[in-house]
Amino acid sequence: QLQLVESGGGLVQPGGSLRLSCTVTGLTVEAHGIGWFRQVPGKEREGVACISSGDGFTWYHDSVKGRFTISRDTAKNTVYLQMNSLKPDDTAVYYCAADSGSGYVCYDGSGFESWGQGTQVTVSS
Repeated sequence: QLQLVESGGGLVQPGGSLRLSCTVTGLTVEAHGIGWFRQVPGKEREGVACISSGDGFTWYHDSVKGRFTISRDTAKNTVYLQMNSLKPDDTAVYYCAADSGSGYVCYDGSGFESWGQGTQVTVSS
């Protein structure tokens, strides 16, 4: 059964760090593009970071470049999002997703067909 489960969210002060985990069952993370996305109520979902299948090419939204890092652990079949220097604007529900294998667009999540339930990240003093 295909399942993606996010964890690691929480409340953090501005400038702090969190590491989100996306533990996957039912498919191999190395064989699929995996992405992290976020959504705030009333706003469109946006792509935060993606890692491609195979060679692990990464893409980041401009707003998180230099602060966030996406990585994967094939032994644990888990994809991580290390988030440093967090800002209040990073507050959102964060979701991970796996692509369908037919191509994807990380910016808006097109081509991602399997989604986790989300984890809340709140950056506030």
